[in-house]
Amino acid sequence: MEAQALEHERRLAVAQGEDALRHAIAAAELYMTAASKAKAPEDRKRLRRKCAELIALGERLKANEKSAAAAARPPVPESTRPLTTAEKTVVLKASRLHGNVFPPWESAPSPETFSDAASPTYTDPSPFSLSPEQLAIFDSWRRPTELAGTKDGDSDGGLARLMVAQAETDLAQDLATDCSVVASLCAAARHFGLAQGSLLGSLMYPFDHERMQPAVSKNGKYVFRMYFNGSWRHVAIDDRLPASKTDRTLYVVDRRNPGLIWPALVEKAYLKIRGGYDFPGSNSGTDLHALTGWVPEQIFLQSDEIELDETWNRIKKAYDQGNAILTLGTGNILPEEEKALGLVKEHDYAVMDLKKEDDSRLLLIKNPWVDSLVWTGVGSSATLKAHTVGATSDRASNQFWMAFEDVLQHFDSLYVNWNPALFAHRQDHHFKWDMCDKTEELVFTHNPQYSVLSSSGSPVWVLLSRHWQDGELEILRQRKAEKDRGDASLATVSKQLGFMALALYATSPPGTRVPLPDPNRRLHQTPYVDSPNTLLRYTPSPGTPQTLVVTQTELPLPTYSFTLSFFSTNPLTITPAPHPLPYNTSITGAWTRRTAGGSAAHPTYFTNPQYALTLPAPSPLSLILSTSARDLPLHIAVLFSSPEGGGRITFLSGRDIICSSQEYNLALTSTSHPLLEAGTYTIVLSTFDPGHLAPYTLRLSTTTPITVTPIPAAAAGRLRTPLPPIPIPQPSSSSSRRRIRAPIQVSRLTRLSATAQSTLPSGRVAGTAARLSLELGRGPHRVVLAVSGGGGGQQQGQEEGEGEYADAGMGLRTGEVDVDCERVGGSGRGGGGLWVVLEQIGGGTPYGGGGGGVQVEVLSDGVVQVGGWEDAEED
Repeated sequence: MEAQALEHERRLAVAQGEDALRHAIAAAELYMTAASKAKAPEDRKRLRRKCAELIALGERLKANEKSAAAAARPPVPESTRPLTTAEKTVVLKASRLHGNVFPPWESAPSPETFSDAASPTYTDPSPFSLSPEQLAIFDSWRRPTELAGTKDGDSDGGLARLMVAQAETDLAQDLATDCSVVASLCAAARHFGLAQGSLLGSLMYPFDHERMQPAVSKNGKYVFRMYFNGSWRHVAIDDRLPASKTDRTLYVVDRRNPGLIWPALVEKAYLKIRGGYDFPGSNSGTDLHALTGWVPEQIFLQSDEIELDETWNRIKKAYDQGNAILTLGTGNILPEEEKALGLVKEHDYAVMDLKKEDDSRLLLIKNPWVDSLVWTGVGSSATLKAHTVGATSDRASNQFWMAFEDVLQHFDSLYVNWNPALFAHRQDHHFKWDMCDKTEELVFTHNPQYSVLSSSGSPVWVLLSRHWQDGELEILRQRKAEKDRGDASLATVSKQLGFMALALYATSPPGTRVPLPDPNRRLHQTPYVDSPNTLLRYTPSPGTPQTLVVTQTELPLPTYSFTLSFFSTNPLTITPAPHPLPYNTSITGAWTRRTAGGSAAHPTYFTNPQYALTLPAPSPLSLILSTSARDLPLHIAVLFSSPEGGGRITFLSGRDIICSSQEYNLALTSTSHPLLEAGTYTIVLSTFDPGHLAPYTLRLSTTTPITVTPIPAAAAGRLRTPLPPIPIPQPSSSSSRRRIRAPIQVSRLTRLSATAQSTLPSGRVAGTAARLSLELGRGPHRVVLAVSGGGGGQQQGQEEGEGEYADAGMGLRTGEVDVDCERVGGSGRGGGGLWVVLEQIGGGTPYGGGGGGVQVEVLSDGVVQVGGWEDAEED
């Protein structure tokens, strides 16, 4: 029998392809049979070792035969763009995670790193946390030889089984809460086992490149090369694994190869960077990105925009070429549906194979749990052959075939990790992002933005990766605890992590910053995800820069760091997007009980926040107003200022409006002017209804430096002297015009103005137009010092021409004037004196009863005295 095996080995040495694989399998089977019949222990040991070597060789030949194209794939592109000092700082700071330091990868460790001369027994000082359920069965941390009952000196036999599978691998998860990790390992198994081009050969150390298999570390130290936080990084662990007091396991196991430990070592290294064995959850696309560096894409299967045929053709072609690793994730399935369908809610599955059988497109799917549900075929939308419905013939593997149509119906997400070698060029950009004030969360004034220029129309892929940090781990653990207690659904608690997305815009000028979301200029938008990765795929416009915007909502931590990776077949020119208007000024404020005046339809409009804008030279003007109250409609108006310049607006007419936002928009609004002349203007910020309180941020952009100052309220810094209320009766057709007046006395030089406001319950004076003025003297020789409605100015006998009548319900206000006691002279009913005058047209008398009324106040910088109202019809 051994002679027959040797003959197959001789033929194997000169054979190729399928013939070589056939001889390797035949020789292994013969050695296995011979070992079972051998009587001497040393013969059994020798024959088993030969069998193991031939099985490993057969696996490599099988992988080579099935994935010849993958074995000859082009090299993976690396970013050669020089990093700025700020970017280097971002990458280095991201090395610290969970009390450990994971430095950027520089070179493969030397073989001496793993020899017993370097360290007799390496012990990693990093703690690995366990959940309460895991601690309940945890026994101790043990070395692989202790777990397998293998002696350290047994390097030819037992130790070989630690790294070489004796049969086809069948990885499974038990009590570890890392279904996404185990699903990732299952789905990537064919790439980890390739004889040439094996991913493990560049990710795990020590590694035997002659035999193309992981090697046993003499001192128990293993080093992994993993991609996370913007860089390939150095992750070192020891080989101790958590042993259990029961038959349950706390780490990934291979059911067909119980002694195989390299998958458990990969798992341990990954869990080290994610916080411990009490893994709070992830998705397999994210896990595979860290384990392999392959580009993750999340395809939302429940989306109305998914193209069934296009998606199948794209993933099937890439999978057959060895350029895609596929996994699946379920959503929140009801318990009765779980039992009926044989699917687990919020769980990740591995895709082990794809095929088309007759008219059916099928996926071979594996549930990574040791003992769990498998697809029952209930409610299947495809007609399948009997052997393809449910589990495969080996039910212990938890594998089952499912039609692609059923996958779309019962799974939420398809995770595809793409071989980056599909592209010739890669360019990485790293940045830190301090989260803006909540008032600016919906606008792009602080968002990272990049100008992307392609000389060709070949596809461009952009991967946004959010760097992990300790604060997110605490949020994830809280989320898992809430789910376990049933306090919140996944949809609710996922918001604790916040969401991010990528958007591509066409701008004018091309490649400049985008100030706020604009569907008319948006070319592409990824869904908002709480995952650390999101991928944007698009076809660029050749020769025209386009603007890429990183967007977020509800990210809870104050600061994040990110990496943008651009993949393309042709070189790209990527720079930070410049501002279209170089000078930018931000102002923060709030609508309060005194300043929330509402729209111009309300009498309190002029109490809204107002700002004086001074332009020293002509300039375009862009304004963006935003708030954290997302249900609050906002408006901006830019008006000609008062004659004094920069004064508070108290009267509004259409010709005064230079530019304004078109309508009241929820949470944000904007307006612009192509070229504003030099001068001073007034900006009014308003909400639709009065009384709505909220903070806001106003951002102004120009081509020249500007000055923006808040305009004090009408009564700011002034004494308020009210006059007796003026009752207003129902309008009467018998009278078309009325004038009343009240005297004002001053004792020294005083600056003053007057205001009038309707006090009707409705806030309006229906059918009543009014004008308020300050007048010196009376009769035909009186002088109007100031008048509401835009007029004023020391004119003798002025009555009709300067101040416009306005609805008293909108509020009336005169300009400010300076008066002294000598000029006023003998104030009172019998002399010339100083008067506040209220005029009304279009209704009955302004005093004499009726509902509501008008309240007039004198605002002054000194003490004044006022008298009662009297009829002034003789004027």
